[in-house]
Amino acid sequence: MSSGARPTRGTGGGLSRRRFVGALAGAAAIATVPAPAAPRPGGPAVAAPLPKAPPAGPTASASAPSSPAPRSGPRPLFLGTYTSGDGSGGGIGVATYDTATGAITGGGVVTGVANPSFLAVHPDGRTLYAVDEQAPGAVTAVRLPGNEVLGSRSTGGSGPCHLSVHPGGRWLLSANYGSGSVAVHPLDASGAPGERTDLVTHTSPAPGPGQQGPHAHQFVTAPDGGHLLAVDLGTDTVYTYRLDETRGTLTEVSRARTRPGAGPRHLTFHPGGRYAYLANEVDDSVTVCGYDPATGRLTVGEPQSTGTGGGTNYPAEILVTSNGSFAFLANRGHNSLTRYAIEADGARLRLLDTVPAGGDFPRHIAFSPDERLLFAANQRSSTVTVFEVDRDSGELRRTGDPFASPLAVCALPL
Repeated sequence: MSSGARPTRGTGGGLSRRRFVGALAGAAAIATVPAPAAPRPGGPAVAAPLPKAPPAGPTASASAPSSPAPRSGPRPLFLGTYTSGDGSGGGIGVATYDTATGAITGGGVVTGVANPSFLAVHPDGRTLYAVDEQAPGAVTAVRLPGNEVLGSRSTGGSGPCHLSVHPGGRWLLSANYGSGSVAVHPLDASGAPGERTDLVTHTSPAPGPGQQGPHAHQFVTAPDGGHLLAVDLGTDTVYTYRLDETRGTLTEVSRARTRPGAGPRHLTFHPGGRYAYLANEVDDSVTVCGYDPATGRLTVGEPQSTGTGGGTNYPAEILVTSNGSFAFLANRGHNSLTRYAIEADGARLRLLDTVPAGGDFPRHIAFSPDERLLFAANQRSSTVTVFEVDRDSGELRRTGDPFASPLAVCALPL
């Protein structure tokens, strides 16, 4: 950022349902390994100049954390959807999946939650959380396994589209797309959220090309546990905060800019904790980002191809295997999943291929806990497709027929 201006705390502007995405900009196809950003006197850190990619190196170390052992039998699957509009659902979809075949069996709906478009689970597995993507926005807690709604709390903004639980299990983090703000709620012993302890609205930098304001799209905790990262599509910026775990308040420590008009949407970390991968919705690209765990500074690299051929495409969710060997990207428009090899201990993505998503507009993808299966929620076809993941090659093989789910926008296998 060019000044020392800080985000403001308070409520934000109007709701954007995000059911349609904006115009597409051109995308470059060069992967660059970034270096940590240097602090800027008088204000938060900004991205430093980026070095060129290093020579080819080995893939990520096999000593990275491995996925959990397979669990046999049916497992729970929760599905986020919209409850308003044509073809909408009645709430949070409840289903099970077979861990061996990936076959999904429907099991009803958790009602009483408006537009539960994104879901997350508490680290102890006993509470499910959903955004209420509307104006005003809210977050709702559901007790598992009985699917009892524990209650809702206002996010202080409009159109919340993402939420996550801090690893300590005491704080719920959410992102308000419509108002461009991030919120923090305390969690009590039952898992229910309390009144909001902080709300920060992104007021600078100015919105990127084609954007009318900030649009916070994700709010997650870095692997170091000491920093929170907020990805804002509207300002082309990733903000880093520290969380006061006693009071539940946020302090900004740095921010990193993408190129203008990139429209960053979702970020995921390599298990080594020194690199992250950013999916850019508007310019149809991904970037490798350097991350400094000591300071929380993120440095954004050069745009890289999604492998979709330059047509209309809006990248959505990006995943990384727990062994740090492969990354997968969901492509809305091209309706495919891109597979990348992760090399140089996380510093480089190498495009391998794309495979059909098996549905229209794959908005969200997620691994089963053992990472043997990958689930794709296809919004426009109202389906969920399941793929087997080859642990050695990362190849995806579709299993069975798609599962029908109204306006499927999120899949959460447990």
